[in-house]
Amino acid sequence: MNSTVTSKFQTTIPKEVRERLGIAVHDALEWVVERGKVTVYPVHGSFLRYRNLVKTGKGTISADIERAREGRMKRYR
Repeated sequence: MNSTVTSKFQTTIPKEVRERLGIAVHDALEWVVERGKVTVYPVHGSFLRYRNLVKTGKGTISADIERAREGRMKRYR
């Protein structure tokens, strides 16, 4: 299988490779260079990476989500 490198140094992962490795949008890839060869590994994160992302408290889930969004927005202002 081949893919072409664009002027922005981007390339497309062939569909067969994506499907066989379970690569999805926003997945990370690890690039390893050894002895003039490149090996690319998919980095599959676990669900634990979402731990503490949304703080919950008394009230409804929708209120907790809104509170978390407001907290994140304060960081970017």
